[in-house]
Amino acid sequence: MSELDIITFGCRLNTFESEVMRKHADDAGLIDAVIINTCAVTNEAVRQARQAIRKARRERPGAKIVVTGCAAQIDPHQFACMDEVDRVIGNQEKLELQTFRALGAPGLGTDDTEKVIVDDIMSVTETAGHLIEGFGGRARAYVQIQNGCDHRCTFCIIPYGRGPSRSVPAGEVVTQVRRLVENGYREIVLTGVDMTAYGKDLPGAMTLGKLVQTVLRLVPDLPRLRLSSIDSVEADEDLIAAIAEEERLMPHLHLSLQSGDDLTLKRMKRRHARGDSVAFCEAMRRVRPDIVFGADIIAGFPTESDVMFQNSLSLVDDCGLTFLHVFPFSPREGTPAARMPQVHGTVISERARALRAKGAMALKSHLERARGRRISVLMETDRQGRSPDFTPVRFHIDQSLEGALVDCVVSGDNGTAWFAEALR
Repeated sequence: MSELDIITFGCRLNTFESEVMRKHADDAGLIDAVIINTCAVTNEAVRQARQAIRKARRERPGAKIVVTGCAAQIDPHQFACMDEVDRVIGNQEKLELQTFRALGAPGLGTDDTEKVIVDDIMSVTETAGHLIEGFGGRARAYVQIQNGCDHRCTFCIIPYGRGPSRSVPAGEVVTQVRRLVENGYREIVLTGVDMTAYGKDLPGAMTLGKLVQTVLRLVPDLPRLRLSSIDSVEADEDLIAAIAEEERLMPHLHLSLQSGDDLTLKRMKRRHARGDSVAFCEAMRRVRPDIVFGADIIAGFPTESDVMFQNSLSLVDDCGLTFLHVFPFSPREGTPAARMPQVHGTVISERARALRAKGAMALKSHLERARGRRISVLMETDRQGRSPDFTPVRFHIDQSLEGALVDCVVSGDNGTAWFAEALR
């Protein structure tokens, strides 16, 4: 009897939702199937999903091939037209148990079975908390606190795949975190599409910062709490206070910056200016000196000149960024940016390489400054883990079991990760 495989592309929220699907599939008795959970951020992400579908059919010729995720929600027809695909389901449908009961029924993929089950995501107004007992590994687990986005950045197609912003009630988040801690997880990552929008649709005055404080107060046995990507300009006062005061909130923030040029940011329809990003990073370092920043930056946004690009390049130093996620601009049909004057592909590639090189230098500098530092490492395997600031850490010999917290000293680096020796 063949097993269920789930292939996940894209963000941490997709990782969480894949585990929701795994649980629903198990409960529904769905077997001999491959579920591809797609991403729609770039054209390349969609291409990789289509490639994975074809590979899955070659390797699992008798399995049911089910496609879901943002790319499937936005353009289900492109996947329904693929001979390899048996069913396309939407982002809301993939989180419902009855969907998987139907997938396990006889006749899937036959002519008399509806192939596309994708409803209007814009009509969804609530997001339920899903109780996930585990994530396969024993290191960290993700908890969804929010879904969707009400903003309309000119380059972004994701709101059309995720729908309006909606928050999981704080009580459900706490219940999920507590359950995972009881199951042995030492680190929880709160995740969503637009994290700093959390709570705006809930009764009262709930914010992301208040949620963080609530989780840490009500789950005292949780060693580590981490946030996924945030929009720094919307960080609330309670979140800033939590960063400053809560040692169990990890000193690592991934920021949705996208550009370091004010005119480009305006054309992107972002809600911050370059100076806001620099001021935020400086303020966070004052209250939490050990904090480390990652950031998303787009290379070659339409109309970006050499001067505009240099403003993005210099933002790495001005904000003190360490971990860069560089995205060569990819026009997404249906977005305003796709209709703007485009930068030549060769120029985009060159700028992306320059940004990545700048990021590699920033990471190298960060790594070199740490020799002799004592850190606590959450082990992801017997030889590798992550520090509180999310730096990869490697050991020359097996140190501990996956999921353990190991005190150690940084002994060196290889340009991408620290080497460390465990303290006895």
